[in-house]
Amino acid sequence: MVQKELPPERTRNRPTNQPINREDYSAIAHMRSMPKPSALYPILWYFASERQRIYLKRLRGLPPPWTEDPILRAYKFTNSFRASDRVSQYLIKKTYTLPAKDIGTLFLRTILFKIFNRIETWETLVDHFGLPDVRTFDFDACDHLFETIRASSGRLYSGAYIMPTGRLAGVPKHRMHLHLIRRMIRDRLPEKLSATRYLSQVYERFLRYPTFGPFLSYQYTIDLNYTTLINHSEEEFVVAGPGALDGLSKCFETLGDYTPEQTILWLTDIQENEFSRFGHSFDGLWGRPLQPIDIQNILCEVSKYTRITHPMVRGISGRTRIKQKFHMNGALPEPVFPPKWDLNSAIDTWLELGPKAGTAPPTLQQENLVFDSSKPQKQVHD
Repeated sequence: MVQKELPPERTRNRPTNQPINREDYSAIAHMRSMPKPSALYPILWYFASERQRIYLKRLRGLPPPWTEDPILRAYKFTNSFRASDRVSQYLIKKTYTLPAKDIGTLFLRTILFKIFNRIETWETLVDHFGLPDVRTFDFDACDHLFETIRASSGRLYSGAYIMPTGRLAGVPKHRMHLHLIRRMIRDRLPEKLSATRYLSQVYERFLRYPTFGPFLSYQYTIDLNYTTLINHSEEEFVVAGPGALDGLSKCFETLGDYTPEQTILWLTDIQENEFSRFGHSFDGLWGRPLQPIDIQNILCEVSKYTRITHPMVRGISGRTRIKQKFHMNGALPEPVFPPKWDLNSAIDTWLELGPKAGTAPPTLQQENLVFDSSKPQKQVHD
């Protein structure tokens, strides 16, 4: 009998170290010690719902305030869906409105943009050299341009990720990254990624390169999956970054036998029930539910949000402040998502007719979320 091939495991660091698919994952879940939610766990679902509601109100062009939540009004938080954030939207729109003619060029543009992750840096590059083409792109000229910007105290990188330097004495970080991109192209990495069958295989390819640790490799994997280079399910695989780990430590007293990644996948699977259980109306991204990458990001944002609501619950990072305040930069443009998701026509209809859901007031009372100094707060850990 021929054994049916299973996709690579949906979770990292599974104790048996064997591949696992969704059916297997569901079958073993009840046999294991489950994660135990903490008192902060309801905030996870409240935040996801209310942050999406804010996004929808802004998209409709409604005037502020878009929420009664003073924390969400005062501080900057990412959207509930990663693909709807500003930089992801920029990447997706450029990918499909100015399509590359070959996969090498598509890879070059995507990774060159995402490593620096700053729209201004990309637009300066395009102003000087035009849209990068893998056959003609001059890495040395790009290096010179970036060095000029750096020398004049200009910013090259976004502050969203901590970018390792590579520890090469005397080599600027931007030069190291340009050398790395050139090496990946010479290794024919775009062709190798195009031939993969699963998201985790793309991640494993990235992980072989210096300075691309687990978190960055996963983020770049998701970015490439927005394009036509690959087309894999986001449901199969996730990597928990530092912020998500901190969020998990606050939302759960213990993860039981689950790894952080398994917990994120479990939360993805139970989301519909949890939104309903806590009384939140959540229609997703025009019918698309939260994916593991979105839950991963939301946990990171909940880690920040609870620094204000529950300052005595320190998590594992010990951080107590939120650095970035919210500043409105005008109306939100109409979003565009990868055509393979089949969302864009639904968005056009939604914008024409207006939504019938997604803008109601939150059903979890805000006073239940705010820290009360008269009540003892349990410190929670993994």
